[in-house]
Amino acid sequence: MALKKSELYSSLWASCDALRGGMDASQYKDYVLVLLFIKYISDKYAGVPFAPITIPKGAGFKDMVSLKGKSDIGDQINKKIIAPLANANAQLSLSDFPDFNDPVKLGDGKEKVERLTNLVAIFEDKRLDFSRNRAEGDDILGDAYEYLMRHFATESGKSKGQFYTPSEVSQIMAKILGIREAKTSADTTVYDPTCGSGSLLLKVADEAGTPVSIYGQEKDAATSGLARMNMYLHNNPTALIHQGNTLADPKFKEDGILKSFDYVVANPPFSDKRWSTGIDPLNDPFERFKAFGAPPAKQGDYAYLLHIVRSLKSNGKGACILPHGVLFRGNAEADIRRALVRKGYIKGIIGLPPNLFYGTGIPACIIVIDKEGAGARKGIFMIDASKGFMKDGPKNRLRAQDIHRIVDVFTKRQDVDKYARMVPFEEIERNEFNLNLPRYIDSQEAEDIQDIAGHLQGGIPEADVEALKPYWDVCPSLRRSLFEVVREGYLSLKVEKSAIKSAIYEHPESAAFIADMNTHFNTWKMKTAASLRKLKVGCLPREVIAALAEDLLAHYTDKPLVDRYDIYQHLMDYWALTMQDDLYLIAADGWKAETYRLIEDKKDKEGKVIRSVDKGWACDLIPKSLIVARYYAKEQAEIESLTAELESLSASLEELEEEEGSEEGVFAEFEKINKPAVTLRLKEARATYKTNADVAPEIETLDKWLELTNREAELKRGLKDAEAELDALAYAQYPKLTEAEVKTLVVEDKWLAALEAAIHGEMDHISQSLTQRVKELSERYETPMPQLTARVDELEAKVNKHLEKMGFSWK
Repeated sequence: MALKKSELYSSLWASCDALRGGMDASQYKDYVLVLLFIKYISDKYAGVPFAPITIPKGAGFKDMVSLKGKSDIGDQINKKIIAPLANANAQLSLSDFPDFNDPVKLGDGKEKVERLTNLVAIFEDKRLDFSRNRAEGDDILGDAYEYLMRHFATESGKSKGQFYTPSEVSQIMAKILGIREAKTSADTTVYDPTCGSGSLLLKVADEAGTPVSIYGQEKDAATSGLARMNMYLHNNPTALIHQGNTLADPKFKEDGILKSFDYVVANPPFSDKRWSTGIDPLNDPFERFKAFGAPPAKQGDYAYLLHIVRSLKSNGKGACILPHGVLFRGNAEADIRRALVRKGYIKGIIGLPPNLFYGTGIPACIIVIDKEGAGARKGIFMIDASKGFMKDGPKNRLRAQDIHRIVDVFTKRQDVDKYARMVPFEEIERNEFNLNLPRYIDSQEAEDIQDIAGHLQGGIPEADVEALKPYWDVCPSLRRSLFEVVREGYLSLKVEKSAIKSAIYEHPESAAFIADMNTHFNTWKMKTAASLRKLKVGCLPREVIAALAEDLLAHYTDKPLVDRYDIYQHLMDYWALTMQDDLYLIAADGWKAETYRLIEDKKDKEGKVIRSVDKGWACDLIPKSLIVARYYAKEQAEIESLTAELESLSASLEELEEEEGSEEGVFAEFEKINKPAVTLRLKEARATYKTNADVAPEIETLDKWLELTNREAELKRGLKDAEAELDALAYAQYPKLTEAEVKTLVVEDKWLAALEAAIHGEMDHISQSLTQRVKELSERYETPMPQLTARVDELEAKVNKHLEKMGFSWK
């Protein structure tokens, strides 16, 4: 059975994090990711002639496994594994690897041996066969690497997480460059002057669609080593990654001048105060600051941007992540900004939400540079995307819909109210070349204004009702059903406040709209089901979901009241949660619904398995619930009936015990209410009945308790037997399933049913939003000021009257 992506990611992270101990995540990541790299290249390239990387004999992962438990394991890994690998491959160096014999980071003696032994054991898992787990175009291992990087960045703290650019931001930058639409080839060059672990570079290369030439430079030695490994893990072994300070010592040069590239992307350190170390900005040999001016000595943002500008070909395109300060700060930066705008190099600015990046919580922006057509450019396209994100632990994170919206709007240059517009140079010049986004895009939500006349005289302002025009456009007579005019400019509610919801939900036009939207989804559902059924072994999951998502997005274009990006998000959420794993199973094994046993290993304190417990069975592709719903609905109904009866009886038993548990109740003196205690007390009560008839009610209560308890036990046994029988029937059904039945269960009963439920919830949200707003307006203005004043006077009079009766007078 194919290994699920989610299992690979979560098991690696959980295991690695458990072994970290007190080591800083930013350091521990080096050991984990190097082991992942060695495991991968050993599986993929060991013994393969003309492979892009050489695995010397005795320096593979199996050789590392043989070192487990040895007292000098750390030293042996350095000498027998790392050193031969670095010596055999010119693109690797010893500085790329951490010291596996470092007592400060790994502990000393037994602690180091156990930590390294257990760490190696994680990657020894037989399921992690990296020679066979990559479907063409779907880099499972590379994605696992990125997953680990994101988690390490999250755990590394504010000052140490800068090695990783969030994947979502990288996706945006890759897409807005337009590299997918360009005619790319191996001669197309992509460069990142501050490449970190290389994630941004890889996103751009992946977006190209064809192999391109990758170049990167990273100041930190360990991080540049990770970047080189990352290139291998993502099947880009020819990428050139150099270590060094890009500003002081750029490594990519031709005839003494900076090499120029087709595409340049970067996420440089924000406001680098030491950028000018080793540089004379006024005599820069690469002339990066000659045409635009030197950046401030303690503010390096424009130094990196100007390096990008200088590194681009005459028709090159670039994108750089920078803090918002570059848009409005004055003095030298204002002069550089003015020169860049006048040159026409800045094609666009995209404002991002705050707290996205691991090195800082401040909001950032993407500056898009395009030299092609710069002289004819008439303005700068600006997007304020600061409001679109989700919370993800301590950080914010862009959703799939946020990414798609940004890319769509930027690519099509769409003017969107409160979100995006093309700003002409004349307007920018009037603002003295200040590019701060709020000067050009008012993204603030309209204030919900209180109407004084409405509060004084009553009545809902007609302007507030008119603001709900999108609803009235769809349901024009619904407005007349809900409101009537009380005086000019003001309305009152025609229905009772408690009936607002039913008046909206049951209105013929509302019902017709929901029915039309359901039909609209069903049209897409039928078409999509047919295409999904055609999937075969070797299909490319990423291409499948990309096509599916784009089709759904297009299907809901221009539909009223719904945001098509919200619909799109439902699909992408389900993809991440369930469908992605399913498609990888199908791509590897086809339409096979294989069951497997759930074995839980019980371990001792040293982590050794002492016994295994069978926890039942499961099937990833088709859960048991789907089999039961389609083939054994009658048996499931019987179980539900037994469950309902048991719950009712248990409630009656609990109620009886509560009633008779008071001071004078039958169970008042019971230490514990159970069958032996009740049976004994009943025997005693019956023995005294002839001489004491007063115990008759007690006997009746005890008999009732026993009757309920016996019936409860009987129902539990019956329920257990029924569930076991149904479990056996469902388990036996899997081998009988035909491929056509498997497709029906997965496509219709699982995937599309889940998506349909989510989208129907979206439709319900529309009606709920209208109901909530109408109710809010009615409650706001239902009691005008004169009535409130009269009610206050009435209550005051009552209070005064009571005070007088009590002998008090305060007037």
